[in-house]
Amino acid sequence: MKVLLGVTGGIAAYKSLELTRLFIKSGHEVQVVMTSGAKEFIQPLSFQALSGNPVRDSLFDANQEAGMGHIELARWADVIVIAPASAETLAKFRMGRADDLLTTLILATDKPIVLAPAMNRLMWSNEATQENVAILNQRGWMLLQPGSGEQACGEVGEGRMPEPIEIFEAVEEVKKQQQQTYQAWLDLKQFWQGKSLLITAGPTYENIDPVRFIGNRSSGKMGFSIAEAAAKAGAKVTLITGPVQLAVSDQVKRINVRSAEQMFTAVQAHYSNADCFISAAAVADFRVADIAEQKIKKQSDTDEMTLTLVKNPDIVAWVAQQDDKPYVVGFAAETQNLIEYAKDKLQRKNLDMICANQVGETLGFEQSENALTLITSEQELELSLATKDELAVQLLKFISAQ
Repeated sequence: MKVLLGVTGGIAAYKSLELTRLFIKSGHEVQVVMTSGAKEFIQPLSFQALSGNPVRDSLFDANQEAGMGHIELARWADVIVIAPASAETLAKFRMGRADDLLTTLILATDKPIVLAPAMNRLMWSNEATQENVAILNQRGWMLLQPGSGEQACGEVGEGRMPEPIEIFEAVEEVKKQQQQTYQAWLDLKQFWQGKSLLITAGPTYENIDPVRFIGNRSSGKMGFSIAEAAAKAGAKVTLITGPVQLAVSDQVKRINVRSAEQMFTAVQAHYSNADCFISAAAVADFRVADIAEQKIKKQSDTDEMTLTLVKNPDIVAWVAQQDDKPYVVGFAAETQNLIEYAKDKLQRKNLDMICANQVGETLGFEQSENALTLITSEQELELSLATKDELAVQLLKFISAQ
């Protein structure tokens, strides 16, 4: 494995020499990038001697940057480890700064990033640092918990850089996950290559008048994650989405709609070409019977307004009833009795499979993480809390096994 080791300013920088030795001893290739602060504590020659590679320390190295060396380094690595990661470095990463070689590399990579913080105990516990840590965690970075004990400043508390063996073992776990992910993608591609997948995502908005509507909190993230994962696995993906602020790759055919009726029309036009239909959209059950042509004005003589609602078409049930139906996957977002309601929906709507997820104030909707229970007539699989991108891969794998 190719390890890019970023060393930032801090007395703990000397521990990164031992970390480099552990990587080399295990057969990994190591390239070290040092910040100017790191060089105040330890000489680059030490890392060069252990790694066998010249240390990179300048964004404006004419010999390297003539070939866009910082981009090449970002592409070269299988994993990026920052040890020690100072408070200043964490802040720069959170903001997306690119004022030196290391921060520029981080912006130019999509590889796993492992952070080993090291700083004074008060700097670590500071609200600003903890906020930075929380944001980086949300982005999927692996942030190791600092150790507790006597610090170079003489104080005692949490903030010591994790020991080199702990960092090494964390990177080995990343390697293991990468291998498992690679195999999972091979399995997915074997099944989904050339298959046609139709997905609905996001909310629907049902107009009341030209400026008001009835809607829900669906962000569309789950459906978009499934679409991207399926496209990456080689499927031909059509995504019918309600109004959301999400981007999708060029490999996905996107159809934008607003209302449940518009979504229904689009599904009717495309379902027969699909091998699988995944109804991840949170479709409004009802719409306003008579949409006002002009903005409804507030009446000063009344505190109430009555709207007459009519039922929207049940899109997933309609597809499941067709003689030429694809494999039909529904979603059940519930606030209570999750599994009971999901199984009832599976049977009542004649679905092949249903994904049950608990929703509420901080669950499901508008979140980057979720937990799902996948249910068929014969099988039930609980997927623990994970990012929606990770759940999408597991969901597609489960479907392929059916």
